[in-house]
Amino acid sequence: MMLEWAQEANVIWQYILLFLLAIAPWMDVSIIVPLGIVWGLSPVGVGLTAFAGNFLLILLLGLFFKQIAEWRTARRVKKGITAPTKRETRSRAIWEKYGIPGLALLAPILVGTDIAAMLALTFGSSKTRVVGWMTVSLALWTIIFVVGSVYGFNFLSFT
Repeated sequence: MMLEWAQEANVIWQYILLFLLAIAPWMDVSIIVPLGIVWGLSPVGVGLTAFAGNFLLILLLGLFFKQIAEWRTARRVKKGITAPTKRETRSRAIWEKYGIPGLALLAPILVGTDIAAMLALTFGSSKTRVVGWMTVSLALWTIIFVVGSVYGFNFLSFT
């Protein structure tokens, strides 16, 4: 129902919806960009919208890390979760081996940019380094997903 509405909505509303989805946790450019391209929106507009939404989320995580971490810890305690998740374990291994640059550059395809940013902050990286590296990674992966979606969908005759 919502997908049909989004496809038939005014272009401005489609971009607004993409932006809101991009801000949502766990919705990386790997999902947002192909969705916007399939809707027939401008690849440049989709890329900029997806980047802006994901960047805003990373920025907010950096600014409000302490409050988010406290909320997350309380939530995990309430649910009885004591062991790290698979994503957390994978992120920790990447962070220990490659540091913040490696985690940031691999995040969109392995664990998600927002989760990687949160974990990097938890592991002790500075807010400035986390936001900086996540921004570089996000820009790079946005370009990769835009180009890949355009050429991939054209090759498959989806658009």
